[in-house]
Amino acid sequence: MGLKKRIEQLVQTLSDATPLARLGVATFALLMASSGHDRLNALEQIEARGRIVMLTVNGATTYYLGAEGETGFEYELGQAFASFLGVPLEVITLDNPNDLEEAILNGQGDFVAAGLPSPPKHPQLASGPVYETVSPTVVYRQGSPKPDDLSQISTGRLVILDGKGYDGLLNQTPQAPALDWEVKTQAIIEDLFDALSREELDYTIADSNVVRLNRRFFPAIGIAFELEPSLNLAWVIRRENDSGLADALTAFFEQAQASDVLSNIKNHHFEPNTDYEPVGTFTFMNQVEARLGELQPLFEKAANEVDLDWELLAAVGYQESHWNPRAVSPTGVRGIMMLTQRTAGQLGVTDRLDPAQSIWGGARYLRSMLDRLPQRIPMPDRLWLALAAYNIGLGHLEDARVITQRHGKDPDRWVDVREHLPLLTQEKWYSQTRFGYARGYEAVNYVSNVRTFYEILLWMAQRDHPLLTQNEQTTPTKDIDLIEP
Repeated sequence: MGLKKRIEQLVQTLSDATPLARLGVATFALLMASSGHDRLNALEQIEARGRIVMLTVNGATTYYLGAEGETGFEYELGQAFASFLGVPLEVITLDNPNDLEEAILNGQGDFVAAGLPSPPKHPQLASGPVYETVSPTVVYRQGSPKPDDLSQISTGRLVILDGKGYDGLLNQTPQAPALDWEVKTQAIIEDLFDALSREELDYTIADSNVVRLNRRFFPAIGIAFELEPSLNLAWVIRRENDSGLADALTAFFEQAQASDVLSNIKNHHFEPNTDYEPVGTFTFMNQVEARLGELQPLFEKAANEVDLDWELLAAVGYQESHWNPRAVSPTGVRGIMMLTQRTAGQLGVTDRLDPAQSIWGGARYLRSMLDRLPQRIPMPDRLWLALAAYNIGLGHLEDARVITQRHGKDPDRWVDVREHLPLLTQEKWYSQTRFGYARGYEAVNYVSNVRTFYEILLWMAQRDHPLLTQNEQTTPTKDIDLIEP
């Protein structure tokens, strides 16, 4: 089926959509029909190839392998665009952001999605629609004097990333001539945030949304002030004679804005994440009373089947969902143990929102993490490493263990691996790994929180705490009726 026909069907499918969404797709179809070509070359090439190729870099805001698989703001937006066209998405990551322009000019991909400022400098490149406007933000180290403008940072070491447009911005700012700054070409922003935290530099500049995303991973960084003007972010394509791909981008972003697809993806990646909030004992105890009662027998039965403490499984369940059986994350993980659809299928879980199935599946999954680690690793290090793998994925954990060993530390000790997991956010280290970028800080926080909840529940169980005793006396055990995969 040709793309024209597909667009016509899409227009028909969107007959109940908002007027703006229908207008965007209809405009796209009209542009295709009136272009003077039977088929638009750029789109025809994509269809003939059977996929659309996105060029990007590995990073928190672009693309990386998370616990649920491929993720990242640019990746999810790229997936939505590929679905809009009706073709699969292929992602190619480059090590250096400065290589993206050359790669797109050489035809290695169809578009670049890497949070680049619009318009691009190269005359043979063009921007798609602006999808985000950000403020370049000067970042400093908490505990040091907070500057109010550029004139107050002239005595410190300022390091910025290449290719983000910050050097041009500084050159246009009246206070900037007195400044000296360094430009890093082989780095990502997490490298600079880490160096700032370690007092290896004094200031850096990052887009406001990137700062918002990373502050919980780098608590030592603080926002000093924002620079003007704001920067518009857009995807980059080749400037070609036919405008088919540009027209497709225009129609897609009109539809994505009208249908809240764009805002939902932004909120998922850039709004504060509450999954890793500081441990609140008062809130936890309230949930023990309100929610654990009907779930405790299910945790006990599943724990008995996999030879683990029920208190451990309950602690994982609380960290994952606060024991909410109907919890659903923006990425599609569901249920008390927040299983992905793929993991649930592998475990034989048919309904992730059913408490018994979710707990049973989570118990099996944690047991598999424990069993797949090298047998030489003793407890409790084995358990803490398995919990990290439950959160971040076994592949990323193994990458962190390799990095730990390269630093001369013990990859079988949690205290050593915990120290090196955050390095998976740094290009210098994740570029040498098999599975690439990962939010190692999340795994560290995850294990810490689960350990705290686990210890509280053990303390309660050992002392026959009234809340747990009440649960045992009043709540019947629900059978876990599943077909073994």
